[in-house]
Amino acid sequence: MELRKKFLKFALPSIASMWVFSLYTIVDGIFVARGVGETAMSAVNLSMPFTSLIYMIGILLATGTSTIISVALGRGELQEARNYFNQNLAVTGAVSLLLTAAVLLYLEPAALFLGATPDTLEYVKEYVGTIAVFAIFFTVSYNLEVQVKANGAPQISTVGVLSCGLMNVALDALFVLGFGWGVWGAALATGLAQATATAVFIGYFLTHRQRLRLGRFRPDLRLYRRIVPLGLSEGLNELSNGLIIFLFNHTILRVIGEQALPAYTIISYVNTLVLMTMTGTAQGMQPLVSFSLGAGRRRECHRLLKYGVASAALFAVLSFALAELGAPAIVAAFLTRESAVFSYSVSALRMYACVFLVLGFNVIFAAFFTAVERPVPAFSISFSRSLVLLSASLLILPVRFGDRGIWFSPLVSELLCLTLTAGCAVRYFRGLRKADDTIIPDNTPGDK
Repeated sequence: MELRKKFLKFALPSIASMWVFSLYTIVDGIFVARGVGETAMSAVNLSMPFTSLIYMIGILLATGTSTIISVALGRGELQEARNYFNQNLAVTGAVSLLLTAAVLLYLEPAALFLGATPDTLEYVKEYVGTIAVFAIFFTVSYNLEVQVKANGAPQISTVGVLSCGLMNVALDALFVLGFGWGVWGAALATGLAQATATAVFIGYFLTHRQRLRLGRFRPDLRLYRRIVPLGLSEGLNELSNGLIIFLFNHTILRVIGEQALPAYTIISYVNTLVLMTMTGTAQGMQPLVSFSLGAGRRRECHRLLKYGVASAALFAVLSFALAELGAPAIVAAFLTRESAVFSYSVSALRMYACVFLVLGFNVIFAAFFTAVERPVPAFSISFSRSLVLLSASLLILPVRFGDRGIWFSPLVSELLCLTLTAGCAVRYFRGLRKADDTIIPDNTPGDK
């Protein structure tokens, strides 16, 4: 019971955090749709893969570092944990600044690569260019939010992301509806909200110095040979959301046409919330699993996995039911009922929602394999579901089934990935049993 409470203590704030992170772009879309129009909302959606790329960098570095920090804390190696923490903040900041410079230098090619059309090009450039300026706040705030949980204070992560979310909503209303700054104002609101979250988390680490603390570090970049493989799985989970949007946008433009982009924009927002719910559950579980592994309590690791799988099953059913029953209300939050694509958007959302029954299990197991330092199966699951299988499904199914093939492609790819996940899980547990069988019990009389 105590372990279950600890799981909930970490998982629920993580889910809340991921929801708030997801709501940044969704709130932008709602305000832009209401304040500017459907074309501008589609432009925000076209820009979302770039936002996912920024988060991917933050998650990749944060998750890998959080894993080794939690293992170090479990072993009682406090000084090493502090060194990992501070070095990663410096590396994260440097990588973010390089990304900002690259995007600003090649802004129009980046917008065209994302799928900008003549009608949406300027909007996409405004949004991507503004978000790029704030990239360092996106990545650093996410790193600090994850390390707050590794430091044993998950409630602070909730405070930070909620303050960020409230700031984003307030500034969106002011900049988009009040000042009429349109897409640029929405992006500025999101960037300033991320800066707010960064300030909250830095304030925490400056005032709470018992375990992890801000300070100098001993550079050891070889450590990233361990961090990157461990973080790659979770990073790809985040990037998968952006890749899904990127692939869908290009497939829709090719198969249906630009008029269907608003429908997928709404679907992508719903999918983001569901995926981030599963990701938040996984990230709440992860530091606890790594800590238990470092402390030599492998049975606890497996109990935590069971809690994660059970949570994913519950969220899967709830997400599917809400999407099926609430599709008209969800679409109405973005489009008027008189819109030409309203009915089509409702129908497409209901088809797409079938994937919600499956995707969480792949996310949970990928996170578990990362937490127990098994990067190969973790990477295999994440890479397959985020790129290989989805790309194949989007390439093949629309040819045979038209636009219906587009909306059911994620379900097919996740089901195929689930077979891979099951194979990795069977191999992992069989390997543990074999290792246990090689241990010869000590049955000497003196020990009885």
